[in-house]
Amino acid sequence: MIDPLILLAFLPASLALNITPGADMMFCFAQGLRRRPRAAWAASAGVAAGGLTHALIAGLGLAALIAAHPGILTAIRWFGVGYLLWLAVKSLRATRPDIPDTAPAHAFREGLLVNLTNPKVILFVLAFVPQFVDPTRPLLPQFLIFGAALGLGGFVINGTVGHLAGGAGRHMAASVRFSRWLGRISAGIFGLLALRLALLEVK
Repeated sequence: MIDPLILLAFLPASLALNITPGADMMFCFAQGLRRRPRAAWAASAGVAAGGLTHALIAGLGLAALIAAHPGILTAIRWFGVGYLLWLAVKSLRATRPDIPDTAPAHAFREGLLVNLTNPKVILFVLAFVPQFVDPTRPLLPQFLIFGAALGLGGFVINGTVGHLAGGAGRHMAASVRFSRWLGRISAGIFGLLALRLALLEVK
């Protein structure tokens, strides 16, 4: 279905993209810092699922339609800004060091929504993945395979970053005072991500 040589060329390129710090990595970092390593891995899984969804949409040809209508991308972008600001406010209000058992499920959902509402990802999938697609073969399976490879790499890298942050945050979170500071730091990260997305120029 995919030429092995093409896939081998895609993997290092996708790895280089995944290790570049960006919104997804910072989001997983904040989740690990505030909610411990388990939530960081769940958030990373949500981000990866969002990336695979983008690949599915691109494979179906819908992403090209979205990219052709800036109004849709603008609406998606501002929804993402609002959601990140809501996460920032929620982090500020969370003052207890103990996190509910449902935190990983919440982290997965939040990671998924943060990824899906980032129009930069839509345009990235449209610009990057098609370079490796063979137009003589079925397009959707190729997009899904490339999207899965990209998502798997991102899951490992972003999850590791969040896990390391969670290891440091776990010791400090035992104190209510430090837990409040962790919430403020996480809120600051979410706020900066919202600002970055608000100022993003989608072309």
